[in-house]
Amino acid sequence: MTATILDGKALSATLRGEIDAAVAEFTSQHGYAPAIAVMRAGEDPASVSYAGQILKTFEKRGMTASLHTLPETATQAEIVALVQQLNADPAIHGIMVQEPLPKGIDEAAVKAVLSPDKDVDGVHPVNTGRLAQAAPVGRPAGVAPFFVPATPAGGLEMLKRNDVAISGKMAVVVGRSTIVGKPMALLLMRENATVIVAHSRTPDLAGVCRQADILCAAVGRANIITADMVKPGAAVIDFGVNFVDGSMCGDVDYEAVKEVAGLITPVPGGTGPMTNVMLAINVLEAARLQAR
Repeated sequence: MTATILDGKALSATLRGEIDAAVAEFTSQHGYAPAIAVMRAGEDPASVSYAGQILKTFEKRGMTASLHTLPETATQAEIVALVQQLNADPAIHGIMVQEPLPKGIDEAAVKAVLSPDKDVDGVHPVNTGRLAQAAPVGRPAGVAPFFVPATPAGGLEMLKRNDVAISGKMAVVVGRSTIVGKPMALLLMRENATVIVAHSRTPDLAGVCRQADILCAAVGRANIITADMVKPGAAVIDFGVNFVDGSMCGDVDYEAVKEVAGLITPVPGGTGPMTNVMLAINVLEAARLQAR
């Protein structure tokens, strides 16, 4: 059995069409477009490239995107001041603080300064806390609106758009980062999955993974998930981005695992194309909330 490929490129194209229509409607109603401000300190090559992708994505969607940069020598006070300036600008609906910040900068302190209402990357403690406290889907959330990091939000969207059963299923998330692993576990829990969060110190990691109807890999180690770790027919969501001999690969041994899994995301072309699209959805929602 060869797994069904969950095509992130195709799904992101569908979502872009939906976003375009929603942005056009919002702009017509309010007379302005949803806007994001991307803030960076320094010239980290990956951050520079990612910022360019964000600007291009938003401009194509009819949204406004602006880049605000500080030098590598920027102080904590200067970075905080820029965030506060963007917080106070009513024309900015979403703010993304790019990492890594320069050495010596307290990243947690910078995130804490963000307005939770504009934290479209879902990194502010208020948004993290609201996700953790939100009731399961189908019930009143019990918390104010919140934003979820775009990458795990995209992974969940792939499962739901491909009609993968989540409620009542066993899910294993390998990885416990604050931007992918933990929020993905909370999202799956909200969808009524039984969730195990595994990591580098999990005894018998292979045995734990084999329990999963839904297996999510978010470790950052090439091919750590092998075919013998996957339950036949499982849905495998690979968030990993690694480079081996110049080629991009995920955390999952794709060629071997696709012969065991029921559904699988490739790398590249899986969860990656979904990230900027989900970020755009967050910014649109932030603009809607701020327009009320």
